[in-house]
Amino acid sequence: MCGIAGIVSRDRELAPDAEALGAMLEAIAHRGPDGEGIHVDGPAALGHKRLAIIDLEAGRQPMCNEDGTIWITFNGEIYNYVELRRELARHHPFRTQSDTEVILHLYEELGERCLERLNGMFAFAIWDGRQQRLFAARDRIGIKPFYWTMTDQALLFASEPKAILATGLLDAEPDAAGLEEYLTFQFCLGERTLFRDIRKLEPGHYLTFRPGRDRAPADVCYWDYNYELDFHHTEEYYREQLVSLLNDAVRMQLRSDVPVGAHCSGGIDSSTVVSLAARHYPGTFKTFTGAFREGPQYDETRYAREVAENVRAEYHEVWPSAREFADTLPWLIYMMDEPAAGPGLFPQYSVSKLAREHVKVVLGGQGGDELFGGYARYLVAYLEQALKGAIYGTGSDPRYVVSWDSIEPSLGMLKQYRPMLQGFFKDGMFEDMDRRYFRLVSRIEDAETLISSDVWNDRSRERMFDSYAQIFNNPSTKSYFNKMTNFDLKTLLPALLQVEDRTSMSVSLESRVPLLDHRIAELVTRMPPAMRFKGGDSKRIFRESIQPFIPESVFTRRDKMGFPVPLTEWLRGPIRDFVGDVLLSDRARQRGIYRMAGVEQLLGKDAVFGRPLWGLLSLELWYRAFVDGDRLPPRRVGRAVAAIP
Repeated sequence: MCGIAGIVSRDRELAPDAEALGAMLEAIAHRGPDGEGIHVDGPAALGHKRLAIIDLEAGRQPMCNEDGTIWITFNGEIYNYVELRRELARHHPFRTQSDTEVILHLYEELGERCLERLNGMFAFAIWDGRQQRLFAARDRIGIKPFYWTMTDQALLFASEPKAILATGLLDAEPDAAGLEEYLTFQFCLGERTLFRDIRKLEPGHYLTFRPGRDRAPADVCYWDYNYELDFHHTEEYYREQLVSLLNDAVRMQLRSDVPVGAHCSGGIDSSTVVSLAARHYPGTFKTFTGAFREGPQYDETRYAREVAENVRAEYHEVWPSAREFADTLPWLIYMMDEPAAGPGLFPQYSVSKLAREHVKVVLGGQGGDELFGGYARYLVAYLEQALKGAIYGTGSDPRYVVSWDSIEPSLGMLKQYRPMLQGFFKDGMFEDMDRRYFRLVSRIEDAETLISSDVWNDRSRERMFDSYAQIFNNPSTKSYFNKMTNFDLKTLLPALLQVEDRTSMSVSLESRVPLLDHRIAELVTRMPPAMRFKGGDSKRIFRESIQPFIPESVFTRRDKMGFPVPLTEWLRGPIRDFVGDVLLSDRARQRGIYRMAGVEQLLGKDAVFGRPLWGLLSLELWYRAFVDGDRLPPRRVGRAVAAIP
């Protein structure tokens, strides 16, 4: 786990700016406190900040092949590197025990097809001196980040946008379309970011660039979720395959030359990871959890403690406070580069900070809700469809339909989601599926009262719906369930993984997510939806598969929490001044984004700290950190170079 950066000049005869690369590495020093390296070869310069996990002595980067013609800078872990090394050693001499060298030799053998053999989380860039070509890739699911931009002089890439901005070759300017996407979903879609001209390499994509020949990099999709449903196998087969893959993913992801532990919230996903990991780990396993003292609705520690006791793990917990929230959030938004997802960012950072005091690597349960259907909104959406079918007698292929009779036993879990139900049904019913799910994922409530018409209007809403619909209406997804989960896998999950990456790397901790092994994703997306969500039963086949491994109290609980933060309680007390000082400041008023009367009403005496308020607070802190430059490191003195779209 590390930080990567690089510069490749457009002109093959022009050496890259080594000083700029140094500034990039300085900006992401938190990602790799164990070492730094730079390699310059003709028009290309690769940089690396190392967090040493595998082969602590010899695994330094950038690293080259035998004859020094191919160089790599790599962030992540290749979990099947032991097996690949054994295979490659027949033709290549190895100088290290690292997974980095495995990628190099696999690339020598297969070129771009090396990606097909890698099991892991990764973002890397290879400079092939023989072909004078850059080859960069990101893992299938998007666990590790890769950002890039093209100026009139060079291609710049890095693990975080702040590294690109640190060169001074690009100004931190907001992207208008990115802002619309953020206001709608509280994350950006596809390759877009909140920064004009800085792009994400999307999950499952690679890019190539040849100085002197290519005007811009070629971006290629090498992997995507497969929804060709397999009706030939039984549920028993799928359960057996899932248990086998879960065990193998956890076993491989425990490979490390430093101590490993795990996050444990007490929910079913992290409890599964902990329970399986403790079976494979050779020593005493350590778990880490967090909670808030504001009430039982913010405290899952009894479940997390029971999971740890069940596997005889060493248990650690942390209780973040309102004061820590106010003191930490501006810095966290800077570390995030751009705000994404919800306020779980804060407790996730607090637990990562605790974990780093004891281990250097943690496993977590990220991805289970998106893969297996764990969100209440899936049940809400099917509730409407089942009601519509019961009223109108409609329905098509029974393999794709959740009927009223089948869904009724699951409806009790919606008692705690009354606000979601009210919001969903207040503006109508029985529209097309894409329109209905858009209402469930859109965060732009009361936009007309909160956002200036110069920034958000009816045309914005339609543009955002069109962008959303291109993903939601994927022609390979035949069922409503697969359309919903596919949208979340392609949009929400990358946002949550951004949080996972930044909160862990901000404290130099490696975070691994076994449930997102791509083999598990490939198995699950081909399952008939009725197996994954039969009768609206959340995560049905996953729960049935892992029941033998987790405590009964965790298996039977239905009070899904998702690490809530007591923001409403805090807003009426300890953080009120902090939030008001940010959102009602002169800078916020002059921003031209917010309707201040609406913001003032949002912060009224009986204010509820919901997602609209969280979105505005995070956005204003982002403007301060990057556009205003409050938290940016010193920038290089020099001429800014306009980016090329």
